[in-house]
Amino acid sequence: MITAPPVPATLEQALDPAWLTQALGLRFPGIQVSAVVPGPVVERLSTNARFRIECAGGLPDGLVPTLCVKGYFGEKGREIAHVGEPEARFYAVLAEATGVRTLRAVYADVDPTTRHGVVITEDVVAAGGEFLDALSEYSPEQTAQSLTELARLHAHSWGPNELMDEPWLASRLSTYFAYRGVDDIQANFDGPVGADVAPEVADAERLATALRALAARGEGPGWTVIHGDAHVGNLFLDAQGVPGLVDWQVVQRGHWGIDVGYHIASALTTADRERSEHDLLEHYLESLRSFGVDPPPWDEAMDAYRAGIAYGYFMWAITLVVKPAIIKVLLQRLSAAAAAHGSFASLGV
Repeated sequence: MITAPPVPATLEQALDPAWLTQALGLRFPGIQVSAVVPGPVVERLSTNARFRIECAGGLPDGLVPTLCVKGYFGEKGREIAHVGEPEARFYAVLAEATGVRTLRAVYADVDPTTRHGVVITEDVVAAGGEFLDALSEYSPEQTAQSLTELARLHAHSWGPNELMDEPWLASRLSTYFAYRGVDDIQANFDGPVGADVAPEVADAERLATALRALAARGEGPGWTVIHGDAHVGNLFLDAQGVPGLVDWQVVQRGHWGIDVGYHIASALTTADRERSEHDLLEHYLESLRSFGVDPPPWDEAMDAYRAGIAYGYFMWAITLVVKPAIIKVLLQRLSAAAAAHGSFASLGV
């Protein structure tokens, strides 16, 4: 039996050929990594490092040489390394089981003491793909494709099941206030990124209250495993232009409407959303049906959609460490959707 190596605490350890031989050997027995060629490194709170491996005797079947490791290796990242646990467990436990279109992981593990999660995936950029953000063009047709993937994810865990008791899938809605609050929201509204926020919903206290109201809702019908941060910047397109979901740090138990409202309102320009949102919501519900779930009725689905928009609006109203142009675009889109749908009122706020 092959023993899993310790989860690396540094990028140097993660790119060490001897460690990679052990780590990749869990899935590809007999592999011998002889050399590692480092590539670009993106350092935020997490560290994303692309690299290429060379193997004695050649690559095993099913493994590409161009890979990417994600962990919390930097000085700031090490202080919050535990936030990497849910994503690593998602890739280890749920990615293949759900069939959701995402990065293909070849290693995912969590340190039992620090709860530091580390994931190694195939390098989608090296394969001709691209990662998106709010400044990327994204059409209603593409949004339908990504909604199909969200429906696939949701359908897998729909209804009571053992996954709902996993600690790493606990709802996070109440925890966001430990990091950000009304003052952060107000600072965004008052600054350049808030210039295009819809005046009807430019109320920091009311937005925070809406999120608290959503968090206070108990588990019930429609709860499942959700992505939790399903905005357009957590998508990639493969070489054929087909979208997939990435960045699973806040995967959790929650209501499906959180993902769907947030996704539609963030992925599309306001004009595209207004033209296509009803068709897209119908598409999501039919996708659920195609995966074996009896979807909720339309009025109930619309209420869930409205609440999901409020959630997404809150998530970007508290966002600080992202390119200002991206925050500005998403605050405009999400606030416009929240205003149009009365998202605060739908939560009793």
